[in-house]
Amino acid sequence: MTSIKEQAAISRLLSFLQDWDNAGKAARSHILDNFIENNQGKTAPELEQEFSQGASLFLVRLTTWLRLTYMTGSSLEKVLKSIGIFLASVNSNRYLIEFLEVGGVLTLLEILGLEKIKEEDKKESIKLLQVIANSGRKYKELICESYGVRSIAEFLAKSKSEETQEEVQVLLNSLVHGNPKYQNQVYKGLITLLPSVSPKAQQLALQTLRTAQSIIGATHPSIVDCVLNVLCTMHLEVQYEAIELIKDLVNYDVCEALLKGLVDLLTPSVPEASEPQPKILSDSTVVLQLTTARLPAAYLPAFLQQAAAAKAIGVLARGNTSLAEEMLRLRVVHSLMAAMGNAEHSNSQRQASLTLEYFVRIFPVVAEHVQRSMGEELYRLFRSNAEDLHMKIDSVQVDILATNKVNVSRALYQHGQFYNNRSFYFCPRDPEQLSDITRFQEDVEGKE
Repeated sequence: MTSIKEQAAISRLLSFLQDWDNAGKAARSHILDNFIENNQGKTAPELEQEFSQGASLFLVRLTTWLRLTYMTGSSLEKVLKSIGIFLASVNSNRYLIEFLEVGGVLTLLEILGLEKIKEEDKKESIKLLQVIANSGRKYKELICESYGVRSIAEFLAKSKSEETQEEVQVLLNSLVHGNPKYQNQVYKGLITLLPSVSPKAQQLALQTLRTAQSIIGATHPSIVDCVLNVLCTMHLEVQYEAIELIKDLVNYDVCEALLKGLVDLLTPSVPEASEPQPKILSDSTVVLQLTTARLPAAYLPAFLQQAAAAKAIGVLARGNTSLAEEMLRLRVVHSLMAAMGNAEHSNSQRQASLTLEYFVRIFPVVAEHVQRSMGEELYRLFRSNAEDLHMKIDSVQVDILATNKVNVSRALYQHGQFYNNRSFYFCPRDPEQLSDITRFQEDVEGKE
């Protein structure tokens, strides 16, 4: 038989549940406020004690009301916070299973895609998904099996709140760890975020991709083009993350394609002014800040990409001499000088000049060819202050740079230096150096 104390506790529980069942929207909202205030941070045993071992009876009412009202957004944030108290409590596995059995994951993912739902409500949905993902591998797999990666990635791209976007990054980072069955799915989802119009989404995707790349240990074929395309951004924080990812990617099998892509960006094919322009470029205030009066807005993305590529090449070359040697084979000196001749974009000139200065300082043969191509006066200006060179040269010197014919790679091969340097390395994961050397020899001989 139950004691008088237990009977009183059961009576209070039944009274509480009856009040909930009979309450309208306003009254239920008040009940939720009290529940959240009084039970935040409690463990599962403490919740059971609070509800006389019947906490699940209230949880099932919360999940039922969630499923009935989530499309209208009625008190949605409070309902989700209340459910979160159950799911986040210590020893809450029972509550988690009860929530998942009624389709809780699908409901949370659907909330992310509803246009009429407030951002704050969606953030609470993300936090619940974090709790579920952090509960173990099988729960991460359940989220992924429910097309969760696509829903979460799309929400990150569309979200207008940086705070919410950072919560999404935490969730994606959790899904890529300890989830071998679906980690590639998360990795691909992050790559699809790189063309996003949201700079914050791009920044967070690039950061998380670095983590995912180290876990997976292999690359997706599309990652090179996607990362290189990000370099046309106006946002320096995005450019920084892209270059950091590029520094990681040169240690994988995409090294050669990545280096070639960077060098190619130094000599862009400028689009016609009549081509469609990104929406951001239609903002005259932004364009005026970043272009000169003679630079059409349609050219800007290519020139931003050119400057970023020159900067990235400098970062890679300074960090690894072997990469610098590989880029010499790709005629990086010629392309850097051509970028220095882009009088329409001073930052391209500045970044290319700084990077070329490093190649000249490290490789005597580069210094010899650059000096011969520039002429004594221009070369003197270049060596005295590479960073400010673009402010001191005239139109004739600009034309000398833009039309240069420097081919250091041919000179290096003819002197045998390529063979000696490349006999053990050029790209970090190249297992067939000898056949690569043979192909290079044939290529050079064919051009002579």
